[in-house]
Amino acid sequence: MSHNNSITIAANSKHPITVNRLGYGTMRLTGEGIYGEPPNRNEALQILKEAVADGVHFFDTADYYGEDVTNRLIAEALHPYPEAMLICTKVGGARKPDKSWVAFNSPENIRQSIENNLRTLKLEQMQLVHFRAFTHSKVPFEKSMEAMFQLQQEGKILHIGVSNVTRAELETALQMGDIATVENMFGHAQRTTQTSHYGTNEGGEEVLDICEAKGIPLIPYFSLVSAMPKKDGRITAIAEKYGATAAQVNIAWLLHRSPWILPIPGTSSLAHFKENIKAADLHLTEEDMKYLE
Repeated sequence: MSHNNSITIAANSKHPITVNRLGYGTMRLTGEGIYGEPPNRNEALQILKEAVADGVHFFDTADYYGEDVTNRLIAEALHPYPEAMLICTKVGGARKPDKSWVAFNSPENIRQSIENNLRTLKLEQMQLVHFRAFTHSKVPFEKSMEAMFQLQQEGKILHIGVSNVTRAELETALQMGDIATVENMFGHAQRTTQTSHYGTNEGGEEVLDICEAKGIPLIPYFSLVSAMPKKDGRITAIAEKYGATAAQVNIAWLLHRSPWILPIPGTSSLAHFKENIKAADLHLTEEDMKYLE
């Protein structure tokens, strides 16, 4: 990852963490519908080991991926963890046996999720936890966040982030305490809030200015998933110009879009993973970026 610069999480705290600016999202390391075991377990473990070898520090997971599948794979492949490695998990959601996604965000639910993440990841403390907001939740956002800050005071969480938040929710969270990171949907093809079969996905464009002003890394999810089916002629043209793949151009666009964006492209293919990593070496000119706007 030669040209990939780094980014500091929680820069103003007593425990800042600096990571390389291309992470890995583990969601794809599960079975169909982000549920159950991966079709190729050995390849999944190999990708995780390869990621560390290639200088990836930031790993994004959740105990409701699978369920518990990605956490168990991470622990199996990488525990005891390298010093530079940061595992970020998400709480606030759960899965039903029919694979549906549901809010799991009462203070008791959040505590249960944190304990479960600590157990499955074999950790004493989570370095970074995102609270994932769900639209039309019965539990007020503030109540869930209070539970997060309580667990931080108890030492179970080092840094707190938020995910899938509206601008108003982010502003509320910032008034309640220190927010280290924001994880919203963001990619070249989708920058603002969209509704899909996953529910409402809050966009990154709507919170990026707050993140930049406060030095908070923005971690895009679905940056490739949603972008790939919609063939964008401009992405294709830039890809051809540099002999790159469309996915590489999408990742490079995020890296160039703002120094505060930390992409976490996920894949279940080792070959695709290797391609994605090379996106860090793809230099887009100002003209390229203007063209892609």
